[in-house]
Amino acid sequence: MRDQPVDNEPGCEGRLLIGLDIDGTIMTYDEFVSSEVKSAIGALRERGHHVVLSTGRPLVATLPVLAELGIDTGYAVCSNGSVTARLDPTLPGGFEVDHAVMFPAEPAVAALGKFIPESLIALEQIGIGYYISEEFHSRKLHGAHTITALPQMRQMETARVVVARAQHASREFSDYVAQLGLRDTYYTVADEHWMDLAPQGITKAYGMERLRALLEVAPERTVAVGDSENDIEMLEWAHLGVAMGHAEASVIAAADSITLPIIDDGLAPVLEALLVPVC
Repeated sequence: MRDQPVDNEPGCEGRLLIGLDIDGTIMTYDEFVSSEVKSAIGALRERGHHVVLSTGRPLVATLPVLAELGIDTGYAVCSNGSVTARLDPTLPGGFEVDHAVMFPAEPAVAALGKFIPESLIALEQIGIGYYISEEFHSRKLHGAHTITALPQMRQMETARVVVARAQHASREFSDYVAQLGLRDTYYTVADEHWMDLAPQGITKAYGMERLRALLEVAPERTVAVGDSENDIEMLEWAHLGVAMGHAEASVIAAADSITLPIIDDGLAPVLEALLVPVC
């Protein structure tokens, strides 16, 4: 594994598909994006490359970041791969849901009640917010919140189940939800611990691979950058996976390269190294 930002070959190349995590990669945990990162993303898009935000954030919390970065066309992969939006300024709201993996909430809600009865549960409403079991008291649960009784939650379909302040659950819980066809994914945002439950195989890598095929990008023209456990599959999927310098060991182990941490604006040199013309 290299310990320097990725180098790029000079000359004229085909389009790149670049998947970028948001929190801890593009944006600091106090939601600051450097001018260097904004400029590099704009320059990559101007040269014809596909820059895709691939995030654990729901769509409702991804749209403001897209606006800040000046991205109003293309695609965004949200909710850890469960939701893909197509961006188009001519559409109402500037987007449409291109793809969503929905599943019944009942098995996940029941599993949480059995193994983690103290859990705070949220079911995503795409583009709106969440149905929540009780107040989360966290600004990281974005969008509108509707308190909903658990029996009613069990009757719903959702793109993902979110559990707040979740440490890694027991192996017994993971094995149980796997038998239900679900997977538990963990990540941390600004020292808050979260867990997502979604169908097995639905990850950021799933969303990015679907776009790769749709956009007809060669596998060797794929790049991904991330910092959290929910980025591991995406880093392994990409021809070039880059871990942020502050990432945990498991994330770094999944990457081909490591750059500087977010506090040192580590994404900027990675993106700048990719600035080559598109044939």
